Amino acid sequence: MAQQAYMTETDDGGSGPERRGNRLRRLFDRMAGARRGDPRMWRRGLFVATCAVLLAVIMLVHSHIPNTIGNLGSLIETFLPWLGLLVPVLLLLAVVRRSPTALIALLLPSLVWLNLFGGQLSDKTATGGDLTVATHNVNADNPDPVGTARDVAASGADVLALEELTGSAVPTYEKALASTYPYHSVEGTVGVWSKYPLTDVRSVDIKLGWTRAMRATVTAPAGQVGVYVAHLPSVRVKMEAGFTARQRDKSADALGEAISHEPLKNVVLLGDLNGTMNDRALNAVTSQMRSTQGAAGNGFGFSWPASFPMARIDQIMVRGAKPESSWALPETGSDHLPIAARVRVATGG
Repeated sequence: MAQQAYMTETDDGGSGPERRGNRLRRLFDRMAGARRGDPRMWRRGLFVATCAVLLAVIMLVHSHIPNTIGNLGSLIETFLPWLGLLVPVLLLLAVVRRSPTALIALLLPSLVWLNLFGGQLSDKTATGGDLTVATHNVNADNPDPVGTARDVAASGADVLALEELTGSAVPTYEKALASTYPYHSVEGTVGVWSKYPLTDVRSVDIKLGWTRAMRATVTAPAGQVGVYVAHLPSVRVKMEAGFTARQRDKSADALGEAISHEPLKNVVLLGDLNGTMNDRALNAVTSQMRSTQGAAGNGFGFSWPASFPMARIDQIMVRGAKPESSWALPETGSDHLPIAARVRVATGG
């Protein structure tokens, strides 16, 4: 009987048809065996199961991870959707270890990730809307500003915001966009181009000491819209300091304060915020505005880096206006992708 059992086990790992069978099916057969009284099966893969539970906890309580050490919480939130890639990795390890415990534990991070991001897997775009807006960090070192201007103008945007404008490049963009946008204004390193008249244009102080944010009233056919353009300070990941974002966070608070005092009902924020909607450091802004991508996009809409987008740090947000669709535009000469949205301007008020 012992010899027969040995031969059966050897055949399971041999080179016959059984080896080419479904490994998951064999694992579930072993799970059934564990239920019949083999406790060793449940002790196998405990490390993988622990990692799965820990992953679920991190995603579930990400907003409570402190920023006191290297802004760890904000760093995790910036790339939070990518934590889902660890699930298939752990699944593979669970199968290799033939661990029913790990397989069951993997249900936790799977469900948490779907709860957080499952809605972004569906296409929420709709037809309609009466104002198309776009924003693009054109990159100060852009080798082809004329081509970039031509590409973003081809998006059909009624209102276009550009960030990271240099003094030498501004005349190039002005000339390239003049035929499409009769109205424009540049404040510091940001600018807005519009098919409709601009009034009440002014810079917005985001506590930097130089101008990287502005505000203008766009008088569109559907009504007046308060348009904000902002380029928040960059963040860095450093071994000795972690996620350095203190100046970005301070500027985000100042931008949120300015928007909170905007008297117009329809407000649109366009810009490079150097942060995602998940990052609690941007709460001063995100708590009072909706992301067009989150409300009416298809997928995550990552915008940076352009060569392999991993995060949506370029944002279009609205208050009052209703998002109808949101999308990323093709790559230009910048290290960011331009993004666009179609919104419906709210009437009255």
